[in-house]
Amino acid sequence: MKQNLGKIDRVLRFALAFWWLGPFAPQYKIAAVNIAIVIVGWIALIESFFGWCWLHDLFKVNNKNQ
Repeated sequence: MKQNLGKIDRVLRFALAFWWLGPFAPQYKIAAVNIAIVIVGWIALIESFFGWCWLHDLFKVNNKNQ
C-alpha cells in the first residue's frame, strides 16, 4: 500500500480522530449520527497511522509531498 497523505493531512486526521473518539465528541439525539461520528473517527485514526486514504486513491489525489 503506497502512502498518499502528507504530514499535515495526517496530523489533522489524527486530531479529528482524537476529538471525535474522546470525551469531548459531539453528542446528538439521533443514535445513527453518533455511530457515524465514531466510525468516521476510527477511519480518520487508521488513515493517520497508515498515511493512505482510499478516497484519495480513488480520485488519484496524492498529497504525499505536502
